[in-house]
Amino acid sequence: MIDYQPGRERQTYSAVFAEVTVDPSTGEVRVRRLLGMFAVGRVINPLLARSQVIGGMIMGLSMALHEETVRDPRTGRQTNGDFAGYHVAAHADVPDVEADFVPDYEPQDPSGFNGLGEIGTAGTAAAIANAVWHATGTRQRILPIRLDRVLEPADPGAPDAA
Repeated sequence: MIDYQPGRERQTYSAVFAEVTVDPSTGEVRVRRLLGMFAVGRVINPLLARSQVIGGMIMGLSMALHEETVRDPRTGRQTNGDFAGYHVAAHADVPDVEADFVPDYEPQDPSGFNGLGEIGTAGTAAAIANAVWHATGTRQRILPIRLDRVLEPADPGAPDAA
């Protein structure tokens, strides 16, 4: 039996902001700063909660710029199924990351708890893609944001072409 109580659902919210630089000759995207503000209900352990959302933001950065599953077109199998060929963010890729919490009172729950889950990851890749758009004038709709995709000319028929 599913314990579904729509009147007692609790949500978490976030806003993530990214500052990037894009090298116009190589297409290299570097994230300079990330800032995340989170409304997650009552925070019991601020150090643990902050570490969790910062870790999620680093996961989002890795998703935006590095992680790509490559499949064999013939078999459909993943060809980069180990860390030798699957790139993730390293220490040098991680910028100044800030996270803070907005007071968020849950009147329906006396304890005021919400789960943090993956709320740090959710908006980070989109924030980085939007920052690249602001820097280049070209939307990046496919992740990861690779050098060749940044250097491609904008599609003149696209609704947001510069």
